[in-house]
Amino acid sequence: MNVLLAVRMYVSKMIQDSGPGMKVLLMDRETIGIVSVAYAQSEILQKEVYLFEQIDKSGNGPIMKHLKCVVFLRPSQENVQLLASELKSPRYGVYYIYFSGIISKASIKVLAESDEQEVVREIQEFYADFFAVGPHLFSLNLEKPIHGMEWNPNCLQRSVQGVLSVLLSLKKNPIIRYQNFSSLTRRLAENIRDTILKESSLFHFHRGESIPLLLILDRRCDPITPLLNQWTYQAMVHELLSIKNNRVSLVDVPGAPKDMSEVLLSAEQDEFYANNMYLNFGDIGQTIKSLMDEFQMKAKSHQKVESIADMKAFVENYPQFKKMSGAVTKHVTLVGELSRLVTQHNLLEVSEAEQELACQEEHMQSLTKIRKLLVTDQIRDLDAARLVFLYAIRYHKHPSKDIVGLVDLLRRRGTPVRLIDCVEGILRYASSGETAGSSILTTNDVTKITEKIFKGLKGVENVFTQHSPVLKEILDNMVKGRLTEEAFPTVGGESTPGRIQDVVIFIVGGVTHEESLAVHQFCRVNTGIRIALGGTLIHNSQSFISDVEAAVKSLPAGNAKYPHNSAPSGSGRHSKLT
Repeated sequence: MNVLLAVRMYVSKMIQDSGPGMKVLLMDRETIGIVSVAYAQSEILQKEVYLFEQIDKSGNGPIMKHLKCVVFLRPSQENVQLLASELKSPRYGVYYIYFSGIISKASIKVLAESDEQEVVREIQEFYADFFAVGPHLFSLNLEKPIHGMEWNPNCLQRSVQGVLSVLLSLKKNPIIRYQNFSSLTRRLAENIRDTILKESSLFHFHRGESIPLLLILDRRCDPITPLLNQWTYQAMVHELLSIKNNRVSLVDVPGAPKDMSEVLLSAEQDEFYANNMYLNFGDIGQTIKSLMDEFQMKAKSHQKVESIADMKAFVENYPQFKKMSGAVTKHVTLVGELSRLVTQHNLLEVSEAEQELACQEEHMQSLTKIRKLLVTDQIRDLDAARLVFLYAIRYHKHPSKDIVGLVDLLRRRGTPVRLIDCVEGILRYASSGETAGSSILTTNDVTKITEKIFKGLKGVENVFTQHSPVLKEILDNMVKGRLTEEAFPTVGGESTPGRIQDVVIFIVGGVTHEESLAVHQFCRVNTGIRIALGGTLIHNSQSFISDVEAAVKSLPAGNAKYPHNSAPSGSGRHSKLT
C-alpha cells in the first residue's frame, strides 16, 4: 500500500524496459510533476536519461536519432494529438510509449496510423496518474474542483482517473463507500464503480478474506482542520511557506542563500526530513541543533588533511559531506524562517485561540480573545479572518453570537474585502455539510487548555495540537465496524467485510497534512491496517479558502448579508446568518 513506491517502480521499469543506451524522457506538464515528486533529477540521470522534454514545447527541437525516447503522458486527447504529430516526423531513433491511465482503442489507432516510419517499439499503460507525495499520501493537484456545490466536469473525470490509477497501481479491486450527505462523493463513487465494471479485465485482482475498501469523503464534513495553524514540521512548512510537489520556494525568505531559491522536501531523498517531518516545532529546534553539532564535528575532521591517506579519505567522503552541508543549510534556513514568522505574526497566541474555538465550549472567553486579537496590528489579515471563520462555524447557532461585530472589526483593520466576504462563504460551505452525522468540531472529550509560558523554539506542546480531525473519528469507527450503511452507503449493494486490512481514502475538496499525520499515527497503533490517503489537493489554509470561494460561487444568497454599517463590536446586535 505504498503509493510512492508504486510510482517509483513504474518509472524505473519504463526506463529499464527501453534497454541500455542514451535516452530522452518526453512528458507533459502533469507527468513531469508526477515523476519529479517520486524521483530526484540526479536519480533519473543515473539511469542514462540525459534529456527531459515537455511534449507541448518540443515541436521544433533538434533531430537526435541516436537517442531512445521514453514517452510518459496522461491519456488525454491533446497529448494523443501532440504525440501523433511527433511520430509523423520522429526526432528520435525509437519510441517507448507509456500512458499514466487507461487509453482508448481509438487513440491507439490514431498513434498507429501516425507511426509511418515504424519507430514505436511498444505502448503500455503504467498506472501512475497521481502525485505520490509520500508512502501513504497522494494528491491530484486539482484546484477549485467544485463550483456552486457541483463538480467541475473536467475535475470529476480527472478524479475518477486518478483514484482508478491508485487502485490499479496497488492492485486493489475494492468495495466502494461514500458519505451519504454528499452528492459529490456519491457521484464520484458511482463513476468509479461504472469504470471498474466497464474495465473489469483490469480489475481481476483476487480479493481474499479481507476485501479492500475505497472510502470517499467530503471536505465539508470537517471544514475546521484546513483552517488551523499547524505545529508539526511538514504541516507548518506547508501552512507558512507552501509546499508544491515536494518543493518549497525560498525566494522571499530574508537571508536565504542565493543558490537556494527552491529546496526539495522529500522523505525519500532527505533523511533528516524523513525522521522529523511529524515532530512538533519545539522538538525540531533540538534536532536541528543535533544536526549542526554532527556537521561541525565532520567539518573539523575534514580540516585535517595532512597526509595522502587524509586526502584520499576526504575525496571519498566529500559527496556525503557536501550533501550533509546542503541539508544543514536547508533545514536551518527553513526552521529559522518558521521561527521568524511565528514571532512576527504572534502565531502562538493566534493558535491558542484557534484551539479553544475548535475544542472547547467557552463562547464568551473565545469571543473576548478574538476581539482582542483583531485589534492587534501584529497579526496578519489572513489569521484575523481565519479566527472569524472558525468562530462563525463554531457559534453561528449560539444565541449570543456576534459574527457581525467581528466582521466589522475585520473591516476596521482594513482586511481585504475578499476575506471579509468569505466569512459568509465559509459558513455556507460548512453548513451544507452539517448533516454529515459526525460533529464537524471533532473531539468531544478534550482536556481544558493549560496555561504555558513559551521561550524560543522550546515548548510548542500539546496545548497547540489538541485538535484531532474528523478523519480520526471515522478511522476509529471504521476499524470497530461502526460505519453505518445509512451514513456511509456501499455502491452496488456489496456487503462490507468484517475484517478490514487495505483502505484507500479519498477526500473530495482536499486533504491536509494534519490528516496525513492522523493516518500515520493510526497505522502505527493498528499495525494490521494499511491506508493510502489522498484528495483533490493537499491544502493549507489559503488554498482551502480559495476552494471554498469557488464552491459557494453562484449559490443562492443566504438569509442575511453583512450590512456595510455593521453594529460595532460588543453592541449587542447579532447576525441571523445561517
